[in-house]
Amino acid sequence: MDRVWPWAALLRVHAAVVPQLERALASERMPLAWYDVLLELNSAPERKLRMTDLSARVVLSRERVSRVVDELEAAGLVRRERNLEDKRSYLAAITPQGRARLRAAAPVYLAGIEAHYTSHLTQEEMQTIGAAFARVLNAEEPAPPPDGR
Repeated sequence: MDRVWPWAALLRVHAAVVPQLERALASERMPLAWYDVLLELNSAPERKLRMTDLSARVVLSRERVSRVVDELEAAGLVRRERNLEDKRSYLAAITPQGRARLRAAAPVYLAGIEAHYTSHLTQEEMQTIGAAFARVLNAEEPAPPPDGR
């Protein structure tokens, strides 16, 4: 079996599906990068994360995360807070307006995933792909520090 083919297929699926999701979310005035950041903040403890932790969780570069948080802050969807545990760092926190916008965009996002990705797969294929990706992520993502941050 060609060992590069699954990688190439993953990249091509990403290139085909992401623009579809971006177009769908445009109807909600929600760039996909905004959705990604808001989703991670909304699911975080206390709905806030250190900027470095946010960068590790989203699919954007560290520099891009900072710019996206700036944009979200200007739109009133995120606020930066001084980290009381570490005065040198800041936290990004989702605002009530950010949560409302995320909830409004979620059905569009989920419908886009269904239309452009999962509708083409069987339940068994989704389970296999999910398990395979989880194995790669477990091997490649950095382990959290012992203090849990």
